[in-house]
Amino acid sequence: MTVFELFDIHNTLVTIPLGSGYDMSWIEAIGTLFGLLCIWFASKEKTINYPFGLLNVTLFAIIFYQIQLYGILLLQVFFFAANVYGWYAWTRTDDNGETLSVRWMTPSKQTVVAVLSVISIALMTMYIDRFFALLANFTINTMNVFGARLTLPTLSPDAFPFWDSTLTVLSIVAQILMTRKYVENWILWVVVNVISIGVYAAQGVYALAIEYVILLFIALNGTREWVKTASSNAEANQQ
Repeated sequence: MTVFELFDIHNTLVTIPLGSGYDMSWIEAIGTLFGLLCIWFASKEKTINYPFGLLNVTLFAIIFYQIQLYGILLLQVFFFAANVYGWYAWTRTDDNGETLSVRWMTPSKQTVVAVLSVISIALMTMYIDRFFALLANFTINTMNVFGARLTLPTLSPDAFPFWDSTLTVLSIVAQILMTRKYVENWILWVVVNVISIGVYAAQGVYALAIEYVILLFIALNGTREWVKTASSNAEANQQ
């Protein structure tokens, strides 16, 4: 099997007996495995989560390129950059030689993040089709500069505009909060995973729904462990 064949979404690894049958490709299986490892190690506050995260978003960017979801492809570029920054932020030491510690956001920061998230979700819900069309156009024009010779596919209206907007915004916010080691990131991932399970099950994509059930349990464990760590860090700072 060549590298190009491995990255082809039509190169099926296994057909999952769900619904009418779901053909999972090698690239999707490997990308999903890296994604699960990324989230698991992040829940354990292990910096090694970031190499797995970079591999995950890279492979899924290739998938979205092949199925012509260029707007979502561009979001993978953001997640790639966030993983690079998170890797740096988690390993950087301050003047005292200390690395970033797990903690809660201050009430004022929580309020600002909540307000901005609600506003962003509302705006994206109203303009989600236009938003992803702009992202797709930008991605295609950028790739064509480098000789890709792509044409813009016909984009169908979003089936679940509010829920897709919520998932997009909260995923971005959660990723940013994780890079700063705020406990709230796991609470947002729990919400994202619960919504994802419902959306994918409603669309009949049961394999993805099952994947997000696994991610939900990892996020719940991450919440539990980071709450405990944040409490220990707070007590140590008070002494």
